[in-house]
Amino acid sequence: MASGSSAEKKLKSDSFTDGRESENVPETGCLSIIVLGASGDLAKKKTFPALYNLYRQGFLQSNEVHIFGYARTKISDDELRNRIRGYLSHGKDSEDVSNFLQLIKYVSGSYDGEEGFRLLDTKIYEQEVSKNTQEGSSRRLFYLALPPSVYPSVSKMIRSFCMNRSDLGGWTRIVVEKPFGKDLDSAEALSSQLGELFEEKQIYRIDHYLGKELVQNLLVLRFANRFFLPLWNRDHIDNIQIVFREDFGTDGRGGYFDEYGIIRDIIQNHLLQVLCLVAMEKPISLKPEHIRDEKVKVLQSVESIADEEVVLGQYDGYKDDSTVSDHSNTPTFATVVLRIHNERWEGVPFILKAGKALNSRKAEIRVQFKEVPGDIFRCKKQGRNEFVIRLQPSEAMYMKLTVKQPGLEMSTIQSELDLSYGQRYQGVAIPEAYERLILDTIRGDQQHFVRRDELKAAWEIFTPLLHKIDRGELKPLPYKPGSRGPAEADELLAKAGYMQTHGYIWIPPTL
Repeated sequence: MASGSSAEKKLKSDSFTDGRESENVPETGCLSIIVLGASGDLAKKKTFPALYNLYRQGFLQSNEVHIFGYARTKISDDELRNRIRGYLSHGKDSEDVSNFLQLIKYVSGSYDGEEGFRLLDTKIYEQEVSKNTQEGSSRRLFYLALPPSVYPSVSKMIRSFCMNRSDLGGWTRIVVEKPFGKDLDSAEALSSQLGELFEEKQIYRIDHYLGKELVQNLLVLRFANRFFLPLWNRDHIDNIQIVFREDFGTDGRGGYFDEYGIIRDIIQNHLLQVLCLVAMEKPISLKPEHIRDEKVKVLQSVESIADEEVVLGQYDGYKDDSTVSDHSNTPTFATVVLRIHNERWEGVPFILKAGKALNSRKAEIRVQFKEVPGDIFRCKKQGRNEFVIRLQPSEAMYMKLTVKQPGLEMSTIQSELDLSYGQRYQGVAIPEAYERLILDTIRGDQQHFVRRDELKAAWEIFTPLLHKIDRGELKPLPYKPGSRGPAEADELLAKAGYMQTHGYIWIPPTL
């Protein structure tokens, strides 16, 4: 059967559903993974390496999967393979790498033209036929490693020319990368455009932070350990920090970054998603929709951000980048205090902090508990109990607690109970976030992806603040590269109730 007639049949069909009404439907058809924007940095550095690692671990089988790159650049299959090869691990000449690269084919075309997508559909269909796949049972995964500005046109082309009929267990799914808009209105417009073309269960809004090992561990920590259950509330917790720090600046991304800034780039999505998992109530089950329901409830309980609970910063030298405006008001640093108006968290500040060109590189969650009442050891100055979850680098969890200092005197010191993943799980490779999330997409598991109402609620929190920054009503404070950021940020933390521990340094265990 010619691909053209196949495409016509697909266009006549109204059954562009996900094809997973029953979890018992076997998935035996050919799997086609199409990476749009295949010649870009995201595809080369993240998407293709993640697909390779899934292949190497046996999650993608060469007898059922084909991978297609699609972009405007006019190159051959081998030229694309050579561009990707250097980003794959285990040596450039590894047999695994060579076998994987042979699964990749390339199609060149525009992002808004019918011709390129008809050709892409033909190539996909040819591979499905070569696998003896019954029409309608195949699976098509489109990964949009593209700027959001072209999502609408690309999605229309996919919907018109590249859909799989889904009446025999097959499906079509699309993965879209952040940023999902720049504010509430633009995000809603983008959601509406995608929603007219695809059902919500076909859309996977990827936030790679939700694929990180220790972020995925949050639900297990909170709801599978008895000693956390009674402590995880306003009666025992004084404040919670969620921190993202980088020790480098925009590094060639000045043009992109200046359009979005640190709040849109990191806080409104990555850190807010982590906050949801830290603050949510226990879902009634582990089904994706039950978990996402609880995340939405948290976001809808967040109060409006007060101007006095925001500190913005911009590092000295940021405007030296030729792609950055000399009058840029874009923050490269922000500390924002969020407050959740519900029974569990009333009065507990959630401090979201992110910045570039700081004195260290790390991402962590820091839960600070209230002081011990009736402190007979007079150890208040040494610091409070804290539970720290380090997301990157050197994944770890540790509890800071007060113990007796060894010796003849009855004096106290801060120490820790430590779980370092590198030490405890030797020989176990922690998967990259993109590997896990792409595999979830293939399996149809949307737990770690952002739902439309969740996205809307997140933008509702930050849009008023972002518009004030865009209008120049809030100005970033200067700070020196390699510092902690503006001193005013530490002052805000102190006002919010955070007590910094002086003299204590966590040292990752060595093997």
